[in-house]
Amino acid sequence: MIDAYDDWDATEMARQVAAGAVSAGELLDEALARVERLNPSINAVVLIQEEAARRAIDRGLPEGPLRGVPFLIKDLGCEAIDFPSHNGSRLLANTRYSYDSAIFERIRATGVVTFGRTTSPEGGIGAATESAVYGGPTRNPWNLDHTPGGSSGGSGAAVSAGIVPAAHGSDGGGSVRIPAASCGLFGFKPTRARLPDGPAAGEGWAGMAIDGFLTRSVRDSAVLLDACAGADLGAPYWAPPLGAGFMAALQRPPRRLRIALCDTTLTGEPIAPEARAAVLDAAALLESLGHSVVPARPAADTRGMMAAWTKIVACGTALGIRSTLAARGRDLGEDEIEAVSRSAMDHAAGISGADYLQAVGKIHAYGREMAAFLRDWDVLLTATLAEPPARVGRFSHRDRDYVDYRLGKGMIFDYSPFCAAFNASGQPAMSLPLHWSDAGLPVGVHLAAAFGADEMLMALAGEVEAARPWAGRRPPLARAGAAA
Repeated sequence: MIDAYDDWDATEMARQVAAGAVSAGELLDEALARVERLNPSINAVVLIQEEAARRAIDRGLPEGPLRGVPFLIKDLGCEAIDFPSHNGSRLLANTRYSYDSAIFERIRATGVVTFGRTTSPEGGIGAATESAVYGGPTRNPWNLDHTPGGSSGGSGAAVSAGIVPAAHGSDGGGSVRIPAASCGLFGFKPTRARLPDGPAAGEGWAGMAIDGFLTRSVRDSAVLLDACAGADLGAPYWAPPLGAGFMAALQRPPRRLRIALCDTTLTGEPIAPEARAAVLDAAALLESLGHSVVPARPAADTRGMMAAWTKIVACGTALGIRSTLAARGRDLGEDEIEAVSRSAMDHAAGISGADYLQAVGKIHAYGREMAAFLRDWDVLLTATLAEPPARVGRFSHRDRDYVDYRLGKGMIFDYSPFCAAFNASGQPAMSLPLHWSDAGLPVGVHLAAAFGADEMLMALAGEVEAARPWAGRRPPLARAGAAA
C-alpha cells in the first residue's frame, strides 16, 4: 500500500492507518526516504528528529483525525520541546525550548507524526526562502531555478515535492498563501486570532501574523484548522466563533455569492499577463458555478497600509533580535544576522513609540476600509502574486536595505501586492492552485472574505476544487522522487 503514498492526502493516509493497511512507522520510513532522495535538490527539510518521531509512535499516537500521518513544522515559531529550531537565523541556530506552544500541542493532538522542520527566511520577512543558516536557498520543485516563496517556503516545497501531504506554516504578510501560489498548493489564512499564539506571545506583528497550513487538498486544511482553532489561555482577543466548523462547511456548497473581480493590483497597476489570465479564468469558472462576478476594486489606502506594515515588522524584527541578545548578555556579532535584518533594526531605531502606535492605527483604519468594501461583496477575487514565482536570488537578504526590500520598485510589495492586505485587515483569505504559466510554473488565485466568514470561504474552496481538481497535477521532481 505504500506505493499509493503519492495518491493519498493526509486525510486518506490517516484512513489507511486506521484500516490497518499501513502503519505510522511505514509512513515515516517513506517520508524519511523521500527527504533523502529529494531534499538535496530543494533544501526544504531541516533539523530532522527521527528519534522523537519514533518515540511518539511507540508511546501511542493520539486518536486524532490525522493519526499516523508524517508531518513537518515550520522553522519559525511553533515552539516544541522535542524540536530545536534555527528560526531561519544564524543568531538563533539550535535554539531549544522548555515548553510546547499551543499551536504545536493542537497539531500533535491530531495524531500526526512530526519528524522535523522546514526552512524559512530570517525573521519571516521575505517572499522567498534563502536564509544563510541553511547553507543555500530553498528551491521550487516545479523549477529549481525559482523560489517556492516565503516565509513558509520550506513547507510549500516539501508538500509540493511529495515528502509529506501537509505541513505547518505561518502567515504575517502572505507567508502561507505565497508558497501555496508558488508551489501549486492550497493555502488558507484564517480570520485574525482564529488560531492560538501562546504561551510565549499574545499576538504577532500587531495581530497581523497567524499560523496556517500548506496542503494539497482543501479537506486537509479544513481538518487541521478545525483541530487547531480557538483561543488559548489568556489570549488578548478571540475571533468570532465558528459555526459547525471547516469540515462541515465542505459538506454543503456556499450560497451563490457576489464576487468582486480585480485583475490589477489593489492600487490599479497592471499585473503580469499570466497572473491576469489566472484571475480571468477563475472568474469564468466561478460564473459557471452560478456566482455573480463583477469588476470592482477596494478604495482602501493600500500604499499607506504597506508603509505601516513595514514599520511594524521592522519593530518586531528588532525586538526579537534584541531580546535574544539581552537574554545572552552580549552584543550582536558581525555575521549573526543578514543584511535585511540588520537594516530593519536600524530602521526601527528611528521609529518612536508614537510612530509605532500611529502605524498600528493605520492598520486598524485599513481593516475598517476593507470591511466597508466587503459589505457590498461576499468575496474579492485577485491574483495571489502579481507574477509567476520569482527566480532564486531576486529576494535574497544579502546586501539589501530593509525599506527598499519591502517597498522598492520591483521588490516585495510589487511582487506580492495582495496578500498583506488581509493580514492588515484580519480577514480570511486563501490561494487556490488553478493556473499554470506556459513555462509550467504555478500561478495562484486569491480569494478573500469578510472578517469571520472563514466557513463560507472554505465552502467555496471545496466547490472550486470539486469543479476543477488539482491534486493530480504534480511537479516533475515529485514524479521522479516517487519513481526512485
